[in-house]
Amino acid sequence: MELTDEITINAPISVVYEALNNPEVLQQCIPGCEELIKHSDTELEAKVVLKVGPVKARFSGNVELDTSGAPNAFSLTGQGNGGTAGHAKGGADVTLQEVGGATILKYEAKAEIGGKLAQLGGRLIQSTAKKLAAKFFKTFAEVVETVDA
Repeated sequence: MELTDEITINAPISVVYEALNNPEVLQQCIPGCEELIKHSDTELEAKVVLKVGPVKARFSGNVELDTSGAPNAFSLTGQGNGGTAGHAKGGADVTLQEVGGATILKYEAKAEIGGKLAQLGGRLIQSTAKKLAAKFFKTFAEVVETVDA
């Protein structure tokens, strides 16, 4: 499954990049996130509860960041386990571009799922993933724009 999108955030690139590296901001924005622990500048651990169709599961997972292109680009990879509901792994490439005091955030994400979740069908998984990503970025933009105001 692949997802791509872009969003304009009314804040300078430095503020957006800082927020993307702030576990408290991310925890507020990630749908169903119960806990987000930053182990280092490149390692995070998350606990998230998600409902996809009839399957509801608590996922535990780890995310690794590659910030070598920061602050204009970075990538992340991760994997999570939802017990009997299944597992997921994937990653995303994110680019930030400042235009007139605002920041355009673009992302390309790929994910693979297995277990009960994989049995639900690609269309349901894809639409749920798009909704979750849209919710994350809408909330993220609101939080960042409030902080920057």
